[in-house]
Amino acid sequence: MSPLMIPIIGMMIPIIAILAKVYVRTMEMKERQISAVGEKTAEKAAQYATRIAELEQRVRVLERIATDGGIQTAAQIEALRDSPVSFETMRDKVQ
Repeated sequence: MSPLMIPIIGMMIPIIAILAKVYVRTMEMKERQISAVGEKTAEKAAQYATRIAELEQRVRVLERIATDGGIQTAAQIEALRDSPVSFETMRDKVQ
């Protein structure tokens, strides 16, 4: 082995250790980013589920209005136009 190889290897060990530490920190940061994205996605999914439930309820009300005959239909349509209140409140007013 050449006498020059000993100092070269001696210098490479700390350099490799530093690069390994940088790599580990980078991987930890990517894991945190993935976790944050996953939490954000779960939150959005919950919001979408809530919105879908509200829209389904609204469709049920509109279907009931469309299929019911008589004087109540006009009152229900006017109630829908007048105020953007929650669907439960609207359903209670109509029934």
